[in-house]
Amino acid sequence: MDFLTSMQIGASGLTAQRQRMDAIASNLANIETTRTPEGGPYKRKDVMFTALPLDDFANTLNDALADQVRRVAVTEVVEDQSPPTMVYNPSHPDADPEGYVAMPNINLMEEMVNLINATRSFEANVQSVNAAKSMALRAIDLGR
Repeated sequence: MDFLTSMQIGASGLTAQRQRMDAIASNLANIETTRTPEGGPYKRKDVMFTALPLDDFANTLNDALADQVRRVAVTEVVEDQSPPTMVYNPSHPDADPEGYVAMPNINLMEEMVNLINATRSFEANVQSVNAAKSMALRAIDLGR
């Protein structure tokens, strides 16, 4: 694997994890949102990843390696379709006639764990990009 391929793989991981952290931040920011433009409470968003072949360098690598070299891509951001949590609060402006309010289906602890996981994955991708950069700089130093 060459320098640019490893940088491209690391960059795709950084982009994917950043989008994941953005979705988690949106979930956390809307944990109490009971009214959206679409109607009803905010629905939790989740990012779906897939592994795609590296298009640019696939032709330069041999066929056996080209099948194994992948980049991360976000295929879609999906909304959680589970029903909202019903909370009894008759004084809330969005309460139904029985006094229940439909709250977003977001679990604070689950979102925090997902955020820590995304942050660690982001840091791992930063480390891989830095390692590739360090190896390239050492190779340049050897050529001098």
